[in-house]
Amino acid sequence: MSEEERFEILRAFDLLPHVAGGSWATIWFRINKISKPSREEFRIKVLEYFKLLDPLFDSLPQTNEFKEMNDYIKRRKENMIEKIMAGKNEEIEKRYERYIDYG
Repeated sequence: MSEEERFEILRAFDLLPHVAGGSWATIWFRINKISKPSREEFRIKVLEYFKLLDPLFDSLPQTNEFKEMNDYIKRRKENMIEKIMAGKNEEIEKRYERYIDYG
């Protein structure tokens, strides 16, 4: 797999958790009038929405030509889920702080 292909996957995983997961989680808490969710509750909700992207992550052909890339995507996704739950995704943590401060 080329560095360019890896680069694009990394950029997607830099953005998708907070753009899709964080934004939708914030909307969900706001609509449900939950102004002070715990960090864990927020992270879990982020992951609920992030995991809705699984069809996208699984959309490349399951052929030998794409095996290395599909394996890489799977590892990156699992790594991102672990980072989010451990509070090590800075963008998700910023989204949480902003929501708590300005809900």
